[in-house]
Amino acid sequence: MIEIPNDLIQAYRAKTFRLLPELRLKSREEAVEYVRQRGFIYFWPIRGTVLPSLWTAVAGDRPVADEHDDPGHVTWGWKDALLGGRAWYYAKVLRKKSTMISFDILPYFYALSENYGAYEEDYLTQYEQGKLTLEAKLIYETLLDNGPLDTVELRRAARMSSPGSESRFNRALADLQAEFKILPVGVTQSGAWHYAFSYDLTARHYPELLEQAHSIREADARQALALCYLRSVGACQLRDLIYLFGWRASDAEGAVQALAAQGLLQIGARIEKQEGEWIALSVWETA
Repeated sequence: MIEIPNDLIQAYRAKTFRLLPELRLKSREEAVEYVRQRGFIYFWPIRGTVLPSLWTAVAGDRPVADEHDDPGHVTWGWKDALLGGRAWYYAKVLRKKSTMISFDILPYFYALSENYGAYEEDYLTQYEQGKLTLEAKLIYETLLDNGPLDTVELRRAARMSSPGSESRFNRALADLQAEFKILPVGVTQSGAWHYAFSYDLTARHYPELLEQAHSIREADARQALALCYLRSVGACQLRDLIYLFGWRASDAEGAVQALAAQGLLQIGARIEKQEGEWIALSVWETA
């Protein structure tokens, strides 16, 4: 059993999270390349989850500023300008929080979703099986029938515009994004704040995605995502994979064991001043 100095983990993350001043992102093009390098990141840092974010890579390791003129909020403009394009995939995915995913890694996520074939019909089977709420079904059908709609029009067309339905609407919107069924594809000037996402069906907006994911085995997809995550954080515990991806413990353990058998990960590591057994990269990278 090896013991890894905690300072080594922190130094590694300082590079992969771009916490060092000389590594901070300074342009939209650098941000796009950063997402491609990391595979997937959060838009904002999320409490309780260790994962790179666009905010910290631009603004450093500090809380998200309330002031709208904070230099770190340049990230907001980058994100909005690239919604629905080919720079990255943006939606509420991991833990149903705002996630940015590279198109290289996206098919592995999609291969683990409940999207198998005809997007015009599959959702009905999932609804009948109790895997889709009524509100999610209504939102999905509204976009299916009408094409892309902003949040205001979507609530109205789905007959969920009353104040009492707001929480159910938002919950269903997040559920559909986490299941790779819908995604924001633009920003409109709608609503009281003159700012609203426009949503479309993922399979319709990116029709090539189903074919790209079709040949990927679920076990291979989990291995690819687990390794991508470890390459960002350096080391984690099994519970971190279960929590982040929402996997069953047996599936997470299977992915780790397979990667360890390939010599890519080491199991049973100890981290200085940390409790429990850890999973760590076999080879420490620099970016």
